[in-house]
Amino acid sequence: MLRTENCRRDFVRLSGTALLAGSVGSRLLANQSRRPRVAAVFTVFRFRSHAYDILENFIKPYLFRGTRVDPGVDLVSMYADQFPQDDMARDVSKRFNLPLYDSVDGALCCGKREMDVDAVLLIGEHGDYPYNELGQHMYPRKQLFDKIVAVMKKSNRFVPLFNDKHLSYRWDWAKEMYDTAKSLGIALQAGSSVPLASRRPMLELPPGCDIEEAVSVHGGGLESYDFHALEVLQSMVESRRGGETGITRVELLADEKLKAAQAAADWPHALISAAMEAEKQHDEPRRVRPRVGVHAPQEESVKNRKNTTAHAIRLTYRDGLRAIAVKVNSSSDRWNFACRLKNDPIPKACMFFNGPWGNRNMFKALSHSIQHMFKTGTAAYPIERTLLTTGIVDAAMHSHHAGGQPIDTPQLTFAYAPRDFGAFRENGESWKILTGETPEPIEFTPGDA
Repeated sequence: MLRTENCRRDFVRLSGTALLAGSVGSRLLANQSRRPRVAAVFTVFRFRSHAYDILENFIKPYLFRGTRVDPGVDLVSMYADQFPQDDMARDVSKRFNLPLYDSVDGALCCGKREMDVDAVLLIGEHGDYPYNELGQHMYPRKQLFDKIVAVMKKSNRFVPLFNDKHLSYRWDWAKEMYDTAKSLGIALQAGSSVPLASRRPMLELPPGCDIEEAVSVHGGGLESYDFHALEVLQSMVESRRGGETGITRVELLADEKLKAAQAAADWPHALISAAMEAEKQHDEPRRVRPRVGVHAPQEESVKNRKNTTAHAIRLTYRDGLRAIAVKVNSSSDRWNFACRLKNDPIPKACMFFNGPWGNRNMFKALSHSIQHMFKTGTAAYPIERTLLTTGIVDAAMHSHHAGGQPIDTPQLTFAYAPRDFGAFRENGESWKILTGETPEPIEFTPGDA
């Protein structure tokens, strides 16, 4: 393993490489006379899977900030890794004349000898994949990434790539994916849709502010929802004074350890209360989700359901910031944030409102940011944010497996500069048009009327 200082120098060097690659990619794409052609590589395509939620915004105009926007790219091919009983991939392929190939190579080459697309969607979420001894869901994102990169190398064309959610359940694989993209000049974006949701009340922390303590609150399961909560946390605190400098220790608190932490004088009760109060004051009813096929929407496995009891991930930042991501009760719609600024006794807090159809609605803003990256070659926000949250989740699962023992994380003590991504966030105007009274379609019917 590289020493921490060497890792930090590598990140500074590679970040510069990324900026150069992004600049070159922007010029090349700007000179294209046609819309970028996109291949979608996913694990499964069923109702309310991430493939469903993302791709419905890649075929026809969709709502973003109250306006119907054209994707500006063309989805031209697909690859499905699995076909569950309630599969929609085959039907969507026929109805929308989207070739469904039996290999990643076929989808990227569109049946030709070399790559015939300008960008790739990698959506490795949902599907029948095993868990390891740590309780990590072993989605094949790294394996699919490697197959995509192999086609790029064969064709000597390195195009923008989006990876849904965290890079991999394993830190070493995630770091390898990051390093590979940097070394080959692949514009890479990844992460959660939640940071792009509308904030209620609108909360904009001043760039360079002094944040002393922060909390991110969610209502979901271990690992999968922890990742989203950590992305929310990072999206808010990364622009603090000095920028992000990394994390030195990760600790997952559950059961007796959580009770002991909550009883300690330094537990952030006031911040958690402020985060929950923002939800209480600014939430609104959502439409009851329809149940389709043999799977409930975003259904978790039995193995993961037993891990949905209260827990928290406590983080020690290199610059002294204290933060936790904590599960409060059970709600797939709960995404809240609060922090305390230096010399300000009043917490700053907001909820991240996902939309009248729940988390499905957040993929409109995420799709908009992905399409921007595909057209310009520049990611909407730093890939290092998701590399960091990927590493935190992995360390948290190791901590959980070790009975809540703190995990030192020298590999996560790297710095990165924040980026203003406000233009890619939903401002809430869309939910004045699409409301809780709007029927949620259960067929795959792209396009917001």
